[in-house]
Amino acid sequence: MSKVEDFLTATQEQQIVGAIRQAENTTSGEIRVHIESHTELDVLDRTKEVFHYLKMDNTIQRNGVLIYVAVEDHNFAIYGDEGIHKIVGDNFWESTKDAILSKFKEGDFTQGLIDGVLLAGEQLQKYFPWEHGDINELPDEISKG
Repeated sequence: MSKVEDFLTATQEQQIVGAIRQAENTTSGEIRVHIESHTELDVLDRTKEVFHYLKMDNTIQRNGVLIYVAVEDHNFAIYGDEGIHKIVGDNFWESTKDAILSKFKEGDFTQGLIDGVLLAGEQLQKYFPWEHGDINELPDEISKG
């Protein structure tokens, strides 16, 4: 098995998907997690590339957030579309990254991703609250490359 397949168990993946669904229950924003083994690119550049590949820039309010993990590189990044980024600014991304990193350093990758998803959801809720008729524009499942 590859390191990507070994990174999370099926149960852990479902816990993260549950956090995504919980976070998205209160916002029109979209949150995704993408895991792959390695990137030759700068991690943020790769995150942006995956963001566009997953068509996260096609949401109505441009309020998607991607948490990207390169397992073998021991690296990750967070990227938000222009709708959310222009509102929250760089401090939000750093505090979310710090929350994830603190759990990653403990070896608790599942909780790190859950914490990051829930923090992103809190910010999205403030600026993009769920309204009647909002639809889930993107899949909640973890994507893998």
